[in-house]
Amino acid sequence: MRAGLFAEHFAAHRSVVERSAEQLREQAEEVARVLIRALGEGRKVIAFGNGGSAAQASHLVGELLGRFSATRQPFPAVALASDAGTVTCIANDFGYEVLFERQMRALAQPGDIAFGFTTSGRSENVRRGLEEARKRGAIAVAVVGGAGLVGGSADYVLAVPSDQTAHVQEVHLMLLHVWCIYIDEALGQIES
Repeated sequence: MRAGLFAEHFAAHRSVVERSAEQLREQAEEVARVLIRALGEGRKVIAFGNGGSAAQASHLVGELLGRFSATRQPFPAVALASDAGTVTCIANDFGYEVLFERQMRALAQPGDIAFGFTTSGRSENVRRGLEEARKRGAIAVAVVGGAGLVGGSADYVLAVPSDQTAHVQEVHLMLLHVWCIYIDEALGQIES
């Protein structure tokens, strides 16, 4: 076992978090405002990604449907990679590259918010899902790593300044938690 690995990882993480806080603050706060407005108007969140990014998308949806800091009303949200039957049907019958695009065609409505998570920024199915969201009038938010959203566009691109998957995912988790704090403060009605 290599000595110092623990301290090394945490020091690198701290550096990425500090750069992210500086570089992403303004855009992340704008996404929070847009998210609060959309949920306040009864719109839904649609989140998606592959692998660890699918887990981040599912985490965001869980916080919205369940709770974050206090028991409050649920907010409409769906994670597109969470249903194995749907994922395998679309991937088998139409191809993995259209996995999220096809679901967005069915689910996205004007004013909804689509969160596409991809640490590399190169996931074609995420890029296509975000593009379809925009075609449907939804707000597209790409939550990515240092490469940005390669070959695609979104209304908001939050690019964590790192190419280390672990650090990018750690900051993605921090971002979605901060968005949940904003939502709870602005819209959270405590349930009895």
